[in-house]
Amino acid sequence: MFGQILKRSARTIAARPLAANRLPQAFAGHPRFFSTSESTDPPFSKVLIANRGEISQRVARTCNDLGIKTVAVYSTADAKAPFVKAADEAICVGPAASSDSYLNVPNVLQAIRDTGAQAVHPGYGFLSENADFCQSIEGEGVVWLGPPVSAIHDMGDKIRSKEIAEAAGVSIIPGYDGTIESLEHCLEVSNQVGYPVLVKAAAGGGGKGMRTCYNDAEVREAYPMAKSEAKKFFADDRLLVEKFIENPHHIEFQVLCSPPPGGKLEKPEDLQVVVFHERECSIQRRNQKVVEESPSCLLTQETRLKMVEQVKRLCQKVGYVSAGTVEWLVDEEQNFYFLEMNTRLQVEHPITEAVSGVDLVKGMLWVGAGRGFPPELQIEGDLFPAKGHAIEGRIYAEDPVRGYLPSTGPLVKYKEPAFSNGESYLRLDSGVVEGHVVSPFYDPMLSKIISYAPTRQEAIDILAKGLDEYVIEGVQHNARLVNAVLRHPTFQAGKTPTSFLPTHLPNFQGVQLSDGQEEELAVAAALIELTRESFLERPPVVPAFAPVVVRLGGMFGSAFSVSLGDDKKATVKKLVEEQDVVGDGRVIEIGNLKYAPERYMANLSLDGEERAIQVLSEELSGELKMQMYGADVQCLIQSETEFELSKHMHPPLVEDMTDFVQSPMPGTLISFSVKEGDKVLVGQELCIVEAMKMQNVVRSPREGVITELSVAEGASLKTDQVIMVFGEEEVEEAA
Repeated sequence: MFGQILKRSARTIAARPLAANRLPQAFAGHPRFFSTSESTDPPFSKVLIANRGEISQRVARTCNDLGIKTVAVYSTADAKAPFVKAADEAICVGPAASSDSYLNVPNVLQAIRDTGAQAVHPGYGFLSENADFCQSIEGEGVVWLGPPVSAIHDMGDKIRSKEIAEAAGVSIIPGYDGTIESLEHCLEVSNQVGYPVLVKAAAGGGGKGMRTCYNDAEVREAYPMAKSEAKKFFADDRLLVEKFIENPHHIEFQVLCSPPPGGKLEKPEDLQVVVFHERECSIQRRNQKVVEESPSCLLTQETRLKMVEQVKRLCQKVGYVSAGTVEWLVDEEQNFYFLEMNTRLQVEHPITEAVSGVDLVKGMLWVGAGRGFPPELQIEGDLFPAKGHAIEGRIYAEDPVRGYLPSTGPLVKYKEPAFSNGESYLRLDSGVVEGHVVSPFYDPMLSKIISYAPTRQEAIDILAKGLDEYVIEGVQHNARLVNAVLRHPTFQAGKTPTSFLPTHLPNFQGVQLSDGQEEELAVAAALIELTRESFLERPPVVPAFAPVVVRLGGMFGSAFSVSLGDDKKATVKKLVEEQDVVGDGRVIEIGNLKYAPERYMANLSLDGEERAIQVLSEELSGELKMQMYGADVQCLIQSETEFELSKHMHPPLVEDMTDFVQSPMPGTLISFSVKEGDKVLVGQELCIVEAMKMQNVVRSPREGVITELSVAEGASLKTDQVIMVFGEEEVEEAA
């Protein structure tokens, strides 16, 4: 019921599932971390969090540590979500569609009035950069935990922000200084600026309403989609065009700004600006960040200090207050160009917290209350000191194998990795639990997984191990891609321009194991199956110490002969069709196996190196679905006799779907670009499918004639649902 306030007792709140969003104990032991549990009175008594998911829980965590009561707003689709349980009070603000709930300003304002919240934290996305909402909040006599209305207006408008940046002496990207009026105007400007260009929304960010174009044809296609997305995401369909800087690094600086405690700004120089060490956010798909780290491997100290000086000048010029982020493009020669300023807390703020040892949400609360910076942020100079290295991976419910298309449905299996303590640690900010249903209404991000360590390589290893132990089943997701990025030698070498994914993982088809890794997985599968048989009290496939055959890829996959000895060693040989074995085989030393079926995990040592292997399911055929290093593999363990007999089996026939155009994702069919009877070419646009507010072009996989449109415009589509059919071209007979 809309507007109904749910209240929870302190006992219930203490038991809420917030652990995944708490900083680990190691964070409290960080050399420069100042605990939020201080004797001072809390800056507010109650804060409403105008957001959902992991960021709502993240803000609630700090508020709870400071003794501040929290209010969550939620839609009917999120009624049972963890962030609702994490708050002291929760109030429904509308139905599932974000426009009717999280973006419904009157309902959110009424929730503020009904709960008596003193301040509002907007998180990121939704209303976080909505100047009108900010003004409405302040009109209610409630504190807005963010920048002033003027700063949101100035920096939220990409055209205006470039004008202000240029006036402040900040380096800007070449482009057209004005709003694009039409498609024809966009084409004219693009040719004046020179291809490639970036057609982007004048308001907002996050890769929404943004297209890279290399020629007139791509501009014609991009213009209507960018305009439509800009309208849907930001209620503002104005576009701008700027030069696309090829192969740059995306670098950003977190800031926290405050007037003097209890004072007003008499002149811009009075503004106190703390600039944190940069974040490298260049691992992106579709202009959306996937992996971020701090500090950057690219910047020299000289360049860093030059950029910090320009960041400070921009903040003072605009009169910025609270947390924000100034984003830049930097080329290999250390030339840097202002991109935009995000007037909110960023998704990737945890890596800044890791290397600085401070709580940025706490800083926002203190500044919002007029107290200035908390003691730990009161430093000499502008650049806050940093220590160690932090990396974050964003985990999305999307399928990188199918062009990063969104995936919806229930999380059938969901187990988060164990949090490590000590000087190095693993942190995970999530907004979901097992059984949670990923809906098409909101951003597909499930969580953020963060590692911190004294060195970059240690941080990579910690995060990779965390991903190995992160079980997500029921929806497609990109954790495997993040794992592949971390283990890629070019990433490990610190060479991470924005072209990294299209260059090194252009058509990601899942993690591919090396020959040696396949041998290790075969040994692990044999040992795990033996342990499972004992655990389930089932008879073994073969007598003790007899060799087994492990097939990776199911009944018709690669075959390996594995002999498990009683000397903690295994011999593995790859079998080749119509031959005996390849070589003499490899001997692998085996450490103790720790099998935890309730967590779908098996941990063991192979040749002295730890391996975390997910054991996800067992088919009726006996195949085990396993995952190692992010590679999903169907493993079948056979006796030698079963293997010999299986050689006579034929693989199943694959249905020919070449005459059908299928929906690549669940979504809504926005429009057709062809009609029945049209002859189409390979790559030609056929229709547009919208999912999670992003418009996706479906292109023709081949030449042919469209003989049937199987659904109507506006139809709701399922993944692989037939949209249209190819047929034979009709030949008119001569009269």
